[in-house]
Parts: sequence; C-alpha cells; structure tokens
Amino acid sequence: MIILRYILFPVVPIYYLVTWLRNRFYDLGIFESKSYNLPLICVGNLSVGGTGKSPMIEYLIRLLKDEKHIATLSRGYKRNTTGYYLADENATATTLGDEPFQFYKKFKNHIKVAVDADRQNGIQRLMQHEICPEVILLDDAFQHRKVNAGLNILLSTYDNLYTHDWVLPTGNLREPRSGANRAQIIVVSKCPSNLNASEKGQIIKKIKPKDDQNVFFSSIQYDKRVYSEVKSLNLDALDKFTLVTGIANPKPLLNHLKSQGLDFEHFNFPDHYNFTKKDIELFARRSVILTTEKDYVRLYQNKELKNNLYYLPIGVSIDENNRFDALIKDFTTA
Repeated sequence: MIILRYILFPVVPIYYLVTWLRNRFYDLGIFESKSYNLPLICVGNLSVGGTGKSPMIEYLIRLLKDEKHIATLSRGYKRNTTGYYLADENATATTLGDEPFQFYKKFKNHIKVAVDADRQNGIQRLMQHEICPEVILLDDAFQHRKVNAGLNILLSTYDNLYTHDWVLPTGNLREPRSGANRAQIIVVSKCPSNLNASEKGQIIKKIKPKDDQNVFFSSIQYDKRVYSEVKSLNLDALDKFTLVTGIANPKPLLNHLKSQGLDFEHFNFPDHYNFTKKDIELFARRSVILTTEKDYVRLYQNKELKNNLYYLPIGVSIDENNRFDALIKDFTTA
C-alpha cells in the first residue's frame, strides 16, 4: 500500500489543484455557500479518518444539551437508507450509520440525530420540526462547503499533524493544508497526557495559527470499566480476551490496553467494516470480546454475542477546557 502511494505521487499535483480551485471558487463566491440563522458548529479534519471527531461531538453534546435543543447531522456513512433520515426507536446502525447511531443510543432523550448526504437539505428538514434545534452539530463536514458553518473545529492528531502531510493519494489530506485557515478552532487530538508547555509551543509554531484562530490540545480518556447491554466490569477484571476493532486507527487503544498489562489477541478490520456471518461465528467462539463503542453498535444485536461482548467507552479531555467551553457557549448564545 505504501509503495502504491509513492507510485501515485504524479497524481498529487492534479488532486491538489482540483481541491484548491474548488475552495478558491467558494472563497470568491463563484460557488454558493449557504448560511443559516442558527448556530452551526462543524467538526471535521483535513485528513481521512481517525482524528477523534466522534468523541468531540459527544463532548459538545454534553456541554450544551442542558441549555439548548441540540441536533447532530451526519452523512450516515455506509447506511442502507438514502436521503434524510431522523433517528427514532426503529433506527439501527444499518439504517443510520454506526457513529450517528452511537450518538442516538447514548443521547436519544436529549438530542435529535439526523443523517443526510445533502447537508443543506438535512438542515432545512431539521428546522421544519415543531421543536426547531437551537444548535446543529455538523459531523465530518469541513469539506462540505455548500454549508457555511459559523464555527469550524478542525481536528488533527498529535502523531500525524496536517502540517507534515500531503494530499491524497500519496498523503492523507483531503485538501491542501491551507484549508486549515477556515477553522476558528484547531484541536491537536490524541495527545499524550503528559504533553508539556514546550512541546505545545513547538506544535503551535508548526501550525502557525492566524490571529483569530485558537489552538487547543486534547487527549483520549478511557473509562475504567467495560460495558454490555446487561452489566459492566472493571477493565482490569478481564482475563485473556479478544479485542475486535473496525476503526481508522486502533493504535492508541492498543497502547492503552498494553499499558494496563492486559492479555489479549487483536482482530483488526477496516474502518466502518460490515461484520459478516463468518466473523460473528468466529467471535462467538471466544469467551470474552472487547470492542470500541462504534463497533459495538454494529455487533450487539447478534444473539450469538449477547453474553460475551463488551465495549470500552472513551471521552476527550481538553487542555484549557474552560476557555474552550467559553468559546463554544459564546458562539451559541451570540
């Protein structure tokens, strides 16, 4: 795969030019970007997958849900439905997409969760509900420029900053690095918990934020317990288990579990992987299966796994969280 990326390097200038021109046309107003009279917060990235968008969306939900009517709007990647779809009691990971269903399963009593590849249509449909959302969180919509979000939060991982990356297909960037200029907030995600001030300063120098941009640092927070539909256990109570992941970057999770001295085997699948009947039969032969929350919502309805399937929740801890929270709340109340 790495060799193929280098072979395809001649395509990089073409991809760069096409994406740069697209953004330039939006900046100049040649392509129309629609604004709305309610707060829209976009959470996205420049690279493909694995920067921690879902934990950030959940952080924002927890921050705002007691004060505002919140809705999330996602594309609904790999769902088997089309068009606008609002989550209800009949929703599943298959009809909604795994990450939106994760939001719904966790926060269904507090928020609306909708999916639509056409974000303009999705926003319009949400605004037509009897109780109109007061804030809409746009998940993975940084490149969806047909919508002009009032606040853009750009995520980039500590170990793979966009400042060091190339555009596709040789690199992982969906658009040139200059796209970061559209963000009001840049979050360096998945940082070590002991990141010191000097290291933060070096990273900020690499990012070179504009005067109106704020840079924050976040780290993953793993729960001390694992959960199923019927019970929970201390993570350190797991004895020789099987880890199943279908996420973009399982490395931080692997490092965390190894740091706890846990004994496990790892089955690694591509991001948003659709588990097959054969996979389920394989998992059912294991005594304990541990997975991520995103993978769990695609697995838990299989009866074969009812008694041996657990997930490990994660959250996000933001350095200078009071300043970050203030920026978000100021935007939603302006």
